[in-house]
Amino acid sequence: MHQHSIVAPIVRFRFVNFLFIFSNFTRSINKNKNKSSTMADAETMFDLLQMEIVKFTHSSKNIGKNEANTKLEQMGYRVGQSLVEKLTKDAARFNNELDMMKFICKDFWIMVYGKQIDNLRTNHQGVYVLNDNSFKLLNRITTNRQFVSECQKYVAFPCGLVRGALAGVGVSSFVSADIKEMPLVKFQVEIQR
Repeated sequence: MHQHSIVAPIVRFRFVNFLFIFSNFTRSINKNKNKSSTMADAETMFDLLQMEIVKFTHSSKNIGKNEANTKLEQMGYRVGQSLVEKLTKDAARFNNELDMMKFICKDFWIMVYGKQIDNLRTNHQGVYVLNDNSFKLLNRITTNRQFVSECQKYVAFPCGLVRGALAGVGVSSFVSADIKEMPLVKFQVEIQR
């Protein structure tokens, strides 16, 4: 039997198990007086899990770099949908597209990365640029320019997270990321109408 066919279900199980643990961490934040410590633990776990998922996906000898990034984006999509369902289950509907993007930049990004997006821009025609000036996963990597092209694999999952979160509130989108200077990442969201 092929090793990848055995390992993939194990990773999926561990990932789902991690999401359960992460969900319990976020629930306990509301009850725990030492919220910053609990949230920091959950964020660290999520960051480490993302790094391992990227490493595992890209280490497979059976798939190329583009296919690995596609798989990461698809995983992020499913996680983004699940997280936004939990975050919005008791919330009022969004008034408009801009309110929805503000939610992604603030509440959603804080839950996932412990900080809000640094800047949100729009052309008011369905295109939004979300700037994270200090993207957490890239903070752990050297800022040498020669590694910028290698860093694209670390933003595939977050692109999927955003696309999945938007799909979870009924919005179809295309999400891409641009890294010109680390650790700055510009996520571009194009709403599909």
